[in-house]
Amino acid sequence: MDNAMLNNSIGSVRIADEVVEVIAGMAASEVKGVAEMSGGFVGDIANMLTRGKNASKGIKVEVGEKEASVDLFLAVEYGVSIPEVAQKVQEAVKEAIEGMTGLKVLEINVHIQGIAFKQVTEIKELKEG
Repeated sequence: MDNAMLNNSIGSVRIADEVVEVIAGMAASEVKGVAEMSGGFVGDIANMLTRGKNASKGIKVEVGEKEASVDLFLAVEYGVSIPEVAQKVQEAVKEAIEGMTGLKVLEINVHIQGIAFKQVTEIKELKEG
């Protein structure tokens, strides 16, 4: 487990990589158009084993002493502008990590790995409504 370490006059604060992953995941999942975080096959197996409680699914971070780089793997909702959603995810994740940890975010790479379609019943309700 790597940690980001911030020193001040009374001691140091250590921020675990997993904390940065959770912050990134929460920020990304709140962006409209993001359907789900996707960890690929291995990540999906790990998610099943942890009963879906992995808040950092689909996220890989590299944290240095004062900076962080983030890779996000996600699926978007059908019909959204992928570049627009990806940019909003980058902005939200950067703001959340820098605001909560004080780390400088060097890069946020968004990997779109799928498109989620709405359920047929939801589509029928919209057409009938």
